[in-house]
Amino acid sequence: MTEDPRISMNANRIVQHLCKLPEEFTKKDIIRFIEEKGVRRVNFRYIGGDGRLKTLNFVVTNKAYLDRLLSAGERVDGSSLFPYIAATVSDLYVIPRFRTAFVNPFASSPTVDILCSYYTSEGRPFPSSPENTLRKAHEALKRATGISLRAMGELEFYAISDKPSTLYPMRPQKGYKESQPFSKMEELRCEAMQALAEVGAQVKYGHNEVASMSEDGRYIEQNEIEFLPVPIEETADQIVLARWALRMVGQRHGVTVSFAPKVAVGHAGNGMHVHMQFLKGGTNVTFKDGKISDVAKMAIAGMLTLAPSLTAFGNTVPSSYVRFAPHQEVPMGIFWGDRNRLAMVRVPLGWTTGRDMVKHANPKERGKGVDASDSATVEFRCPDGSADAYLTLAGLAVAVRHGLQMKDGLRIAQRLYAAKGAVLTLDEWKPGKAPKIPTSCNESAEDLLNDREIYQRDTVFTPEVIEGVAKKLQSYFDKDLVVKSKPDELKRMMEEFIHCA
Repeated sequence: MTEDPRISMNANRIVQHLCKLPEEFTKKDIIRFIEEKGVRRVNFRYIGGDGRLKTLNFVVTNKAYLDRLLSAGERVDGSSLFPYIAATVSDLYVIPRFRTAFVNPFASSPTVDILCSYYTSEGRPFPSSPENTLRKAHEALKRATGISLRAMGELEFYAISDKPSTLYPMRPQKGYKESQPFSKMEELRCEAMQALAEVGAQVKYGHNEVASMSEDGRYIEQNEIEFLPVPIEETADQIVLARWALRMVGQRHGVTVSFAPKVAVGHAGNGMHVHMQFLKGGTNVTFKDGKISDVAKMAIAGMLTLAPSLTAFGNTVPSSYVRFAPHQEVPMGIFWGDRNRLAMVRVPLGWTTGRDMVKHANPKERGKGVDASDSATVEFRCPDGSADAYLTLAGLAVAVRHGLQMKDGLRIAQRLYAAKGAVLTLDEWKPGKAPKIPTSCNESAEDLLNDREIYQRDTVFTPEVIEGVAKKLQSYFDKDLVVKSKPDELKRMMEEFIHCA
């Protein structure tokens, strides 16, 4: 039998032991692994209203109890997890999704962790939970248009050490893909990438990002980990697991890992860019004949139309709006372009040259080259490290469906296209030609409430979620705060949200 390469090199220990891919895991498989590997602890993991992983710990004392746990799940207090659930009707079930099972790489004894979904007292998916909102958004998109989404996240983060570093300093804002010994956090990043592979995330690569600084007796360095495209439901799982794993590795190293949108004025902020592929019948239709397709253009039109309200899910704290500053490679307007990092939506290089570059670089290489054109993506660059991964991706699925259903989607895409592409500068972009990015959480909440009918269509987002998100944004009372704040006030604001998401 030919060995499946997806299994032979898979770092997930459960995959290796069972010789099965995660999507094939059953309850019987999980019990078998736990028995044969002497696992004594199981953790249920699930997302709270703050976007962080929550945990229930179980000690495995007998097979009957383990079977019941995996068969029926457990109860949790929904009112303590989500602000829009009343304490009088707060009970929810958390039910394990077997495909997400992994061996916890940080536990002191063999432990299996499983991500869970929320269910109501009637045994139905909880309509307002983040993971169910994303599932509904993707199903509605597929049902209405026949298009499905694969996505990958780019997760930027700062590693903050209380020990200043003077050896091999990096120049400010010049650290992009720097190597050791100038990069001080490469080992931390690689350790986290290995842990992520073990928990089942599809890691593409990691590298140093542009920013590093020594400030207030601390050494601060920016890094990034990027993932491979997977169905959007799994994309969100990867992002929340990555945040957890990076913080766990940071704790081992005595280093704070922060996904805060901004940690210092004048230095790059942390984005959470999302690359998307549009699939029809399982085929990537983002490009056609080497050029961006009409499907992708209409999807982009939907994302740009809803971009102001999408910030409610992807830019969720006041310091998010400090990030939108000139010369920081962040969106400076609601437009799209080819290879343009000032655009809200960027179309990156897509392996459409038709040339075998590997053979040119390696003259002795023989055989047919690989066609990598199906790797083409469209990148949404607005979200930052404070983003709610599930609601952001659900919002993008809604926006893509909106664009594909708009009668004038292609015309809108043409109007908001930055024709100069990669050479367009901020000064060349004419103010007023495109909608504006919100300047505060309060403005973002207003945009969300204005667009709520689109998000609530087909019961994808519930009114409770829309109103809950808007209420939280409004609670910051930050209208004009970014514009009027003095440097010391901005610094305090950034410190306040250092542990967001």
